[in-house]
Amino acid sequence: MVRENVLEVRGMMARAAQRAATDPSEIALVAVTKNVAAEKMCQAIDAGITHIGESRIQEALPKYEQVRAYACAKGIALSWHMIGHLQTNKVREAVRLFDLIHSVDSVRLARRIDKEAAAIGKVQDVLVEVKTSPEAAKYGFMPDDVAGALKEMASLDHLSIKGLMTVAPAAHDPREARPYFRTLKELLIRINELRVTHDELRVLSMGMTDDFEVAVEEGATAVRIGRGIFGDRKEA
Repeated sequence: MVRENVLEVRGMMARAAQRAATDPSEIALVAVTKNVAAEKMCQAIDAGITHIGESRIQEALPKYEQVRAYACAKGIALSWHMIGHLQTNKVREAVRLFDLIHSVDSVRLARRIDKEAAAIGKVQDVLVEVKTSPEAAKYGFMPDDVAGALKEMASLDHLSIKGLMTVAPAAHDPREARPYFRTLKELLIRINELRVTHDELRVLSMGMTDDFEVAVEEGATAVRIGRGIFGDRKEA
């Protein structure tokens, strides 16, 4: 079932990319493995998944070595993504585990990541989380505050800002997410025009199981899919 789901999601991504006149091969499919056992994660790897997205450090830790070893034995290099809210007291583990942290939602957190990355001689790739909707439960910078925050982060030598991330509000109609994705894309364009960061921002992490096709149409370069690959999962 996992293999069939991966193929179906990739097909949907390809059709959405065609509608947007973009290359589907340039869009990362991040398999969200919250509440997914290591064995099922390995099935996803066999189906061609190379990007693994975890929401919680405490869940990622016991699965990381088993899944990484499985992939290595097959000659597959995995990219590990931290996609959930990251608390400052978990930063040390996050920097050691993850290739890309999607959820930098404060300058304070960015500084802590920089400090822990420096301690192990690493330059940590990150995305800045943007709150594009008015929902109180959402994390992230307000769009008008992103440029200023990026200017502060630009001085951090062990942080490499690759792009932006957002989570659209849940809705019955996926098309209702379009304005939030469009806001993020327009913000990325504006940031690049202002040349706030050392390098051009290229990554737009947006879109989940219910709305990823709309996200791809609006320029997503990474989509985060859990249920669409693994089915419904019980909360831990």
